[in-house]
Order: sequence, then C-alpha cells, then structure tokens
Amino acid sequence: MATPKAATSLRVLARLLSYPDARLLRHLDELRVGLHQERAVSDVRLTELDALIGALERGDALESQAHYVDVFDAGHATSLHLFEHVHADSRERGPAMIDLAQTYQKAGLELGAGELPDFLPVVLEFVSTQPPRTARAFLAEMAHIFNAIFQALLQRQSPYAAVLGALLELSGGKPRAVSLRPDEGIDASWEEPRVFGGCSSAGQARPNQARPIIFAKQHAAVAPCHGVSP
Repeated sequence: MATPKAATSLRVLARLLSYPDARLLRHLDELRVGLHQERAVSDVRLTELDALIGALERGDALESQAHYVDVFDAGHATSLHLFEHVHADSRERGPAMIDLAQTYQKAGLELGAGELPDFLPVVLEFVSTQPPRTARAFLAEMAHIFNAIFQALLQRQSPYAAVLGALLELSGGKPRAVSLRPDEGIDASWEEPRVFGGCSSAGQARPNQARPIIFAKQHAAVAPCHGVSP
C-alpha cells in the first residue's frame, strides 16, 4: 500500500508550531484549506486542528503570543527543540546538531539565521521535502518524542496538543502514557548551556519575536507548497 502524501500538511503543522506573529495570523484560513485539501490526517485530528486555528483566529493576538511563550518556553517537557528530549544539555547534543544540519545541507536546504536544526518546525519543513515513504520513516524515528510532548500538552490542556497528535498519527505511532519529568522554572529554561559557548538551545521565540520560515533552497527561495502561503 502506497504511503499517502503529507507534504502540505507537514508544512502547515510546522507553521502552526511557529510563533503566532501577525504574518501567521493573516494566513490561518489558507492553512486550514491546505489541511483539508490534502486530508493526510484523520477527520478527528482535522477537527482538533480546526479548533486550534479557530482559537487563533478569534483570539487576541497578544494573548495568543503569550500562550505560545508560556507553553513552549516555560520548561523542558513541551520544548520544541527535539534534542532537549534526547540529549538534554549533554555533550552529545553538539555533534547531533552538526549531523542534522549536514543532513539538511545534503538535501540542498539551508538553515535560516539564528535557527537550530532540532527546532521542530525546522525538522518538519525538511521532512516535507522528502518522498512520502522516507518522510514517514523519518517521522517514525521521532514518534516517541512527539508522544512525550503530546502528553505534556494534554496535561496543560493546550490546544497545541492537536498538532502533536497529528504528527504522531503521520508517524504511524499511537498515543501512550509516559512519565514526565518536572519542569524547571522559566529562568532556568532560558539559561545559556555552557557546552555550546552561549548558543541558546533551550528556549524558542521570545515575546514579539517573529518566527520566519526557516528553510530556503541554496541559491533560491523555497517555492510555497500548494494551498499554503506563509
């Protein structure tokens, strides 16, 4: 059985996990259309994602941005930096970052300025460029991380759990209970890890900091996927 295409959905999910700046908020309807046209995820997940998009559309922009920061910048359990869940601040994290960045380069993709290769929206942009079977296999390797973040978001009753639930579904995984370690305070989560000489790897966007699309073809811009503008 052929693996269904999910390139558009992956790019939409990447954008939904990005900081909800004005540019993202202007294009929410197009993101919804992209998800429904491709229908790579189940109707249940589509309904949940519609609810998240609707909440962003109806909500106050500053409150949405504050919620994003509170959810994704306040500790380890919901961090969108994947190696935070695998290597924490160990010395293995640096080489893993380099290996992942080289994987992107071999595919003809470059990181934007200031982005780290393990940031989940970055990873999803890369995966969206791969053939369906390769993309699913890549996602499957991260399914246990998706599940851990998914469970942490459910615990916080955050509507962003819908995005991780969709990613878990696209990876072929299923939700399962996990033990979550206690989160550090927000000040600790923003500390600069010494191993990387001050390169921030614990926090994502700060308030009022835009999250630009982070991938571009070498020597040329990435063409927007069908039905998705941001």
